[in-house]
Amino acid sequence: MRALLVTSVGVTCAAALTLPLAAPALSAPAAHSASARPPSLSPESPGSGPPSARSEAAPDEANEGGTLDVPEVPEAAPPRTGGTRAAAVAGSTQSLPLEPLAAPSDRAVGPAASGQGLDRRTARPFSLVGVVWDDAEAELHGTVQVRTRATGGTSWSDWQDVETHNAEHAADLGSAERASGAVRGATAPLWVGDSDGVEVRVRPEAADPQHPAAVPLPEGLRLELVDPGADPAPEPAPAGRTVTPAAFAGNPVPPATTTAVPEVLTAESAATSAVNADLAPLGATVIPALTKAETEEEAAIVAAGAKPYIGPRPKIVTRKGWGADEKLRERNFAYTKSVKAAFVHHSATGNNYTCKQAPSVLRSIYRYHVKSSGWRDFGYNFAVDKCGNIYEGRAGGVAKAVLGAHTLGFNTNTMGVAVLGTYSSTNPPAAAVTAVSKLTAWKLGLFGANPKGKVTLVSGGSGKYSKGKKVKMNVISGHRDGFATECPGARLYKKLGTARTSSAKLQGR
Repeated sequence: MRALLVTSVGVTCAAALTLPLAAPALSAPAAHSASARPPSLSPESPGSGPPSARSEAAPDEANEGGTLDVPEVPEAAPPRTGGTRAAAVAGSTQSLPLEPLAAPSDRAVGPAASGQGLDRRTARPFSLVGVVWDDAEAELHGTVQVRTRATGGTSWSDWQDVETHNAEHAADLGSAERASGAVRGATAPLWVGDSDGVEVRVRPEAADPQHPAAVPLPEGLRLELVDPGADPAPEPAPAGRTVTPAAFAGNPVPPATTTAVPEVLTAESAATSAVNADLAPLGATVIPALTKAETEEEAAIVAAGAKPYIGPRPKIVTRKGWGADEKLRERNFAYTKSVKAAFVHHSATGNNYTCKQAPSVLRSIYRYHVKSSGWRDFGYNFAVDKCGNIYEGRAGGVAKAVLGAHTLGFNTNTMGVAVLGTYSSTNPPAAAVTAVSKLTAWKLGLFGANPKGKVTLVSGGSGKYSKGKKVKMNVISGHRDGFATECPGARLYKKLGTARTSSAKLQGR
């Protein structure tokens, strides 16, 4: 309760401070029906505007901590252009309806069996792709493959598989987020890099003796092409002083001297930053690392009872640091009561990214989760890249028990950490595993959880455990422990034992 009150005051004060320079408040659009979305080639996915209208829904039953209602802010004049710096980072989503593909050879095979797709075509630049469909409860039994052309180039990539089993990364059944009417079925997103050409084919599973007819593909299949937009501008510094922009491991950035310009925070950005006010200044792009002694002193303020077992707080790149457009997400923050366990995932977006590109990957996944899949925000609580950089995920405060949408059936009282990449047959970098250890040692420590221990969780209903079933799990578990899924990939899953041991040692156990 104390934390919630402090957060509410911090958000209110932050919003008030930013009013003179805040961008106009975003009005909540009318709710859209998933079945009524028209075909569209517009920059945004059809019927998937910011799901702010959902924020008035009844609190999630599993969301025992409730929602933090961010105060409304009156409209303000647009910021002046001469001496201010834009806070938002633009991006876009192209949503293209798929078309029937010609049957391979058998003329008797119907359109559903022959599949759907799009022939090679030029598109506006994009860097991430995925396929969505109308009914979130429908599964895509089949394969999805894409090939792309690099922007400005002439050659095409080989066919790449897109992970179709993605329903297990979602809000819990019966939750307000799940029942919003905006959620759609979706594949995992795939990072393809800067591209301007695409071809896609979606084919149903082949018939077999037990199933002579192929399972129909879901209705309303659409290809989503996501442009993450430009990286955020470097932070300004007081005149004549040296500033080092948010740097990422593996990509050192030399110091640069800049001239100070007034900071501009929209009301949405201020609210997101204010919930971390105990850890970093308003508008910070990075929450700095602390020593163990400093962390223990801080924990006494933000999480009484965290001592004596808590790891040093690691450096965390904030949502502002990776360029999250705060107008995309739902306005309110949703919380659960505690953080009793951490589920480790891989993003299944592929490994063809550099650490310098990680913020762009995050912005793309964020936009895909909200605009294409219809979620309230980025699904995971945290993300880790291959160089070991740690990023704030779903908004609400990195030290708080934020309700995520990462492990269907087990989002309550847990946190989700996504390691960017695909680790089914590729070993995760040691830096990424170490980052998972550091993050969990700190965050689980805030809530008194032992990384090497066991915990009993109650299933909200999943493909592995029925609703209400009590399940004993490792405090640091893989996604597959809570759902019948391949995630977090066999190679990353094998490293979780190492992560548990290291995390507990960092806590002083």
